[in-house]
Amino acid sequence: MFNVPLMIGERDTSAASGAVFERRDPVLGQVVSTAAAAGPQDARDAANAAAAAFPAWAGLRPTERRALLNRAAEGLQASSAEFTRTMALETGASPMWAAFNCKLAAAMLREAAAMVTQITGEIIPSDEPGRTAMAVRQPAGVCLGIAPWNAPVILGVRALAMPLACGNTVILKSAEMCPMTHWLIASVLRDAGLPPGVVNVISNAPGEAKTVVDALIAHPAVRRVSFTGSTRIGRLVAQSCAQHLKPVLLELGGKAPLIVLDDADLDDAVRAAAFGAYMNQGQICMSTERLVVDHRVADEFVARLAERARSLRAGVPGAEGCVLGTMIGRDAAQRVRGMIDDALHKGARLVAGGEVEGTIMQPAVVDQVTPAMQLYRDECFGPVAAVVRVGSPEEAVSVANDTEYGLAAAVFGRDVLRALGVARQIDSGICHINAPTVADEPQMPFGGVRGSGHGRFGGKAAIDEFTELRWITLSSTAPHLPF
Repeated sequence: MFNVPLMIGERDTSAASGAVFERRDPVLGQVVSTAAAAGPQDARDAANAAAAAFPAWAGLRPTERRALLNRAAEGLQASSAEFTRTMALETGASPMWAAFNCKLAAAMLREAAAMVTQITGEIIPSDEPGRTAMAVRQPAGVCLGIAPWNAPVILGVRALAMPLACGNTVILKSAEMCPMTHWLIASVLRDAGLPPGVVNVISNAPGEAKTVVDALIAHPAVRRVSFTGSTRIGRLVAQSCAQHLKPVLLELGGKAPLIVLDDADLDDAVRAAAFGAYMNQGQICMSTERLVVDHRVADEFVARLAERARSLRAGVPGAEGCVLGTMIGRDAAQRVRGMIDDALHKGARLVAGGEVEGTIMQPAVVDQVTPAMQLYRDECFGPVAAVVRVGSPEEAVSVANDTEYGLAAAVFGRDVLRALGVARQIDSGICHINAPTVADEPQMPFGGVRGSGHGRFGGKAAIDEFTELRWITLSSTAPHLPF
């Protein structure tokens, strides 16, 4: 069992109240983590520690920050076995998913390290004689990162890496489902040599997140907030930030469509659909939730996808023959099964999978999905491929855009210019042609539109999110003034 403290400044400490909460293994229900349950005072202490550490961290030479972040990347990769074990116990993640988390998170740290000398400005021509005008980017201050459980290492590191590269200090508000996994990220950064207070971690009991987050957002030292999670909670975070006029970067829910045109390579489309729908049991913001298939190839596509789904088995992480792991909880599995049953009641056809045993759900293919069904409109966040048949590319675009979300999408077709024309009409922050909806690279501008949030993580785009842009002038002669 893991005992998870708060990380505040140079201290690993209990909550001021002494309160703790438990995280249980989603398969067996055994306690795997006992974590400190922070309250508002702990939140304020973490913000004070981050504020105290900010001037020295912001003042480091870029090459010094780069070296520390690269060292952290090496430490994270070296700790991949520990992360894999912890993720399996806390979230039911498969070894494959955990290993991918560690690989991509280490790459994110290296990309952030490379960005430390890319935080640039510009000289802007001025109409005033003798004046040099500059647009300068500077660190914002303390950044609060709120990360979810479903890709805990990737999204935990993403909440920290670019803010740190830009010269900010950070507070990671960990997810209740994986307090130890998120604490390990900060531990790796600290072991790499980051000074006390540069990275802080706050964990809270289920049901207490709002109190803790509101206290952090209200703290005057906190200047930037990022949140990855559900659209419902993202709205609450945005409302709290609006009260204090603080910028917030939101990456929220999704209902990613994968369009299969009539000229698509069906083998490639099926592989991408299965990967996008079933990786991590469909518990990814980019998961392929709707397969929008031209009716001329739909029968063959569905038959091939059903065969692929039956070949993939979900089970206890690491069990022989199980490519997939478990869902985060029994309630999640039952909720997803309820969405399948709703679709079947309204005329859809279950072609493969969908069996539920506790938190283990076998990958499902549901055909003939229509707008009357929950699977068509509501975020599923489970291992279900919902097939919507359409008669033309124009109808496919209409279906793809018939959602409040707009994070990821994909289009499959051999005529890539035609596929590109379809992709350009999809209202999403991300779209891939002849590739899965689930994809990430550290240097890419990652984010959505509409109900999927706003702002961008990744590469140079993230510099804009985590710095202040200032106008500074230098006058060599006294300006002419009217009095």
